[in-house]
Amino acid sequence: MDAVRVALLREVLAGTEWPGAARRFAGALRSSVVPHRGGLLLVGTEEYEPWHLAAHLVDEAAWSGLPELAPTLVRHRARPDDPAHLAVGLGRLTAAGRGTTLLMVAPERPDAGLLQRVHDARRAGATVLSLDGGDAEVRGLAHETLTVAEGAEVDLDTVQHLVSAAAGENSLPSPRGSRRFRDRLADLADRLTAPPPARW
Repeated sequence: MDAVRVALLREVLAGTEWPGAARRFAGALRSSVVPHRGGLLLVGTEEYEPWHLAAHLVDEAAWSGLPELAPTLVRHRARPDDPAHLAVGLGRLTAAGRGTTLLMVAPERPDAGLLQRVHDARRAGATVLSLDGGDAEVRGLAHETLTVAEGAEVDLDTVQHLVSAAAGENSLPSPRGSRRFRDRLADLADRLTAPPPARW
């Protein structure tokens, strides 16, 4: 999702808890990853791999100049012949310790094996964050959580877009009225659609 669409999404959700909650969670993610430089591990459940969040965080890492935001996607069914960025299996969680940030995306309750690995990583000193559907055990493992319960105004995929965009922001935006929002959006659209500068 590009910057214009994220801005429009925030406008649609203005007056709800989600833009602010996503920014707070993204702030916790940045404050955990950037100072410690221990790496960001991203893991989902066996049924749900957070591919899109991984891709968006890689983009935000490049655009913001914060390479620490680029995660290692930890997969349940990684194979040795997969490309390197897709070949990291659950065993990587065993090595997670102090300085590592582990972001778990769990729309539903993970299996007991993943919960145990995350618990062990936390005991070894990793910081655990969760984007979840409200499972009590997942929330109990995390230092910071953002829960998208069933029946919320948004779904977990939408919240992931808000979180990844906020993680790459250099600062929190200033409060603005509807006119200023439109002016800023128009300015952003002009910059995004402008031709690249000529090279001599």
